[in-house]
Amino acid sequence: MNAPHPAHAERSDLYQATSPLHLTPLWEVLHSLVPPRPASPCVPALWRYGEVRPHLMRAGELITAAEAVRRVLILENPALRGQSAVTQSLYAGLQLLLPGEIAPSHRHTQTALRFIVEGRGAYTTVDGERSTMHPGDFIITPSWTWHDHGHPGRSCGDARGQEADEPVVWLDGLDIPLVRFFDAGFAEDGSARSQALSRSEGSSFARYGYNMAPLRGDAPFGATSPIFSYPYERSREALHQLERAEPLDPWDGFKLRYINPLTGASPMPTIQPFLQRLPPAFEGRSSRQTDGAVYSVVEGAGTAYVDAPGGPLRFDFEACDHFVVPSWHALRLQSSGGCVLFSFSDRPVQQSLGIHKEERLA
Repeated sequence: MNAPHPAHAERSDLYQATSPLHLTPLWEVLHSLVPPRPASPCVPALWRYGEVRPHLMRAGELITAAEAVRRVLILENPALRGQSAVTQSLYAGLQLLLPGEIAPSHRHTQTALRFIVEGRGAYTTVDGERSTMHPGDFIITPSWTWHDHGHPGRSCGDARGQEADEPVVWLDGLDIPLVRFFDAGFAEDGSARSQALSRSEGSSFARYGYNMAPLRGDAPFGATSPIFSYPYERSREALHQLERAEPLDPWDGFKLRYINPLTGASPMPTIQPFLQRLPPAFEGRSSRQTDGAVYSVVEGAGTAYVDAPGGPLRFDFEACDHFVVPSWHALRLQSSGGCVLFSFSDRPVQQSLGIHKEERLA
């Protein structure tokens, strides 16, 4: 048996001597710290709503919204179990609110989005302004703003119809892992279950939603959009107009990003949401980005083809399904009958740091 090379033994002695001083040789870990290409530990995953919904409704039977504070089933990346993360920087979960319930008021440093998946009759209140929820609506909770959710249901004699008695489910998207990385997470519970309303519903849109802004008092939420509710009816019409007027993008179909009307930038400093339309018979091309994205299927059905290190994956999706595509995983989208997809990623952070990369593959 050959003896160890003297240099190897001397290096081993060096490593043992430096370890008690909490020193590590860079040359032993350099390739993992600065790899030749992004190597996310996350994996692509699909959550079929038909499989998830029964468990969400079961949770509604077992724990109240008041007890849970937020009754949510977290969409955990299969490779990040126990970390409450869908990617290394983002959190996602499905929240349920039943008629007659209130999810009590609180605030936190984390920024949140809500994308309404199912049901009508509920509302969210942000900083004293209430907004009624409808499927497809995109709603923001800016950092450190009081917010609560409620579902009045249909009271006796109320003529709103049975839809007011429906359960309401929405997708929560937060920058929890990112804020945790900076050790900057704080939360505070409100003194009342629901906020006192200080503005009428729609007042934020009236002030900022018409390509105009008040002369004074701009940016009430700092870098976050002053509009916290983006109704699906308006967003869907914008997609229709794009589809009528613009040529088809071979990779994305017709895709729009939500913006802060005061700046034109992302409506949230850490999260960029998107809405895209894949027309019937769409056969997309592959692309990859350093920002991993979470998708919520709004309308229609289609297929996502993802090139993963372990081999290609195929996700056949339909309305209300959710899937995640990690960083630098090539994605190709296809839809026979057409569909609409909502998605969000950490792109604003990467762009601010100058590290965002994208490749559109042939």
